[in-house]
Amino acid sequence: MKLRHLLSLTIGACVAAGAIAQPRNLATEQIQAQLKATINNCAVCHGLHGHSVSPTFPNLAAQQPIYIENQLKAFRGQTRDDPDAQAYMWGMASSLSDAMIGELAHYWSIQPPPPPVSGNAKLIAAGRAIFTKGIAAEGVPPCASCHGPEAAGRGMFPRLAGQHQEYLLKQLLVIQSALRSAPVMHGIIKDLNRSQMLAVTTYLASL
Repeated sequence: MKLRHLLSLTIGACVAAGAIAQPRNLATEQIQAQLKATINNCAVCHGLHGHSVSPTFPNLAAQQPIYIENQLKAFRGQTRDDPDAQAYMWGMASSLSDAMIGELAHYWSIQPPPPPVSGNAKLIAAGRAIFTKGIAAEGVPPCASCHGPEAAGRGMFPRLAGQHQEYLLKQLLVIQSALRSAPVMHGIIKDLNRSQMLAVTTYLASL
């Protein structure tokens, strides 16, 4: 009787353990399926591995994860309100949870960086000088002081290396005109002219 009672308790415990474990496994599978579906949705514009299909949309591959998280939360909260953010990202980010944002940021951050793009040698040289040394006469500090010597980014400061030249130029222009709210960057680039922006963005695309 004691043995039968012990067997009954053991079987009952195993069944109970199985009942507890199964939903946990299902939940994990559901989260992974949701993550995969979300990545596939993002890939329509940004490419499956973060190498975007159009310069309208930034490359996300090898981007700093904290930067991606911050931007997705800004899109979700509609605090980043430049025209492209409103048109493309407000809706896409509206239903993302903090956990999903973290998973997406990790996924994009570990993808191989986009390949460099060749450009005008004189522009690249001029852009390198601005990025590494700044423009002292105009009070413009070196971009490398925040974005790193190789433009790979640092924490909240994004990776710029290998980004589409057209995308970078557009972002500089919308920040300069205050269509995109970025007070620190606005103060740094407010006096840059278009030729200087063209040079530095051509250099960054070449990295």
